[in-house]
Amino acid sequence: MKDEESDNRLGSYLRARRELVSPAQAGIPPGGIRRVPGLRREEVALLAGISADYYLRLERGRDKNPSPQVLASLARVLRLDDIERTYLLGLAAVRPRAPRRRRPEHVPARVHQLLAHLQIPAFVEGRAFDVLASNPMAVALSPRLRPGQNRLRSLLLDPEEQVFHQDWTKATADFVAALRTSIGDDTDNPRFVELVGELALSSQRFRTLWARHDVRNLDGGTTTVRHPVVGELRLHRDKLPIDDVILVVYYPDKDGDSDEKLQLLAALSHPGPIEPIEPTEPTEPTEPTGSTEPRGRNPRR
Repeated sequence: MKDEESDNRLGSYLRARRELVSPAQAGIPPGGIRRVPGLRREEVALLAGISADYYLRLERGRDKNPSPQVLASLARVLRLDDIERTYLLGLAAVRPRAPRRRRPEHVPARVHQLLAHLQIPAFVEGRAFDVLASNPMAVALSPRLRPGQNRLRSLLLDPEEQVFHQDWTKATADFVAALRTSIGDDTDNPRFVELVGELALSSQRFRTLWARHDVRNLDGGTTTVRHPVVGELRLHRDKLPIDDVILVVYYPDKDGDSDEKLQLLAALSHPGPIEPIEPTEPTEPTEPTGSTEPRGRNPRR
């Protein structure tokens, strides 16, 4: 990520967010021909109470130390939520970049024991959504949850993963935004550089979402997936930090339809031991051609 964006992250973020705010959202009356998406620079400056020249310097990276008051005004005009506002403040904070000691992501032995005892889909992921370890139920739920896979790569490039997610469009937007949050100012991390570079070359969907500069936390929630054997499952998701990695668990409502289907899936599968391995380069799927929307049918694989 050694490019213009990484050299001027504050300006790139301001420009991307400016283009996502419509004049109507900002209270600007319609009329006239607009040659840019979203707001013009001078409109942002006027609404934020700063000079157009100063805002131009911010976007072009000529001034990288705006005051907290200026940033708060820009966050208001750009309609940023709490997570996005915190991200904006972080981009402008002056912090010395100390040399980073990068350690391989390690799954503690006790977590392997925990995975072996859990009777629900559970796996461990790293900061870049690499699957570091998983239990048999996770693999029964999705073979893309085997150790060595990357969840974002599978989501964007594997056609089966597109069908698996009921709302693939939202899932991709959430994951890409969460990746940008996870990267933070660690833009020279080799794993992040490798993953972003690969997806930027392979996926138009990723390029579109990455250009938006969305930031989001991907924590707990509820999702619906389409399993090729047991059908539709409505599952809750929780993400639990353990040391430097994240334990992810999926579970249904007790005694509900999805609970019965998950028990059936456990009975149908023949789990064996799944040894954790270092993330490896998966096979080379390509992004499906045509529409990027998920197909509305259950595959039979």
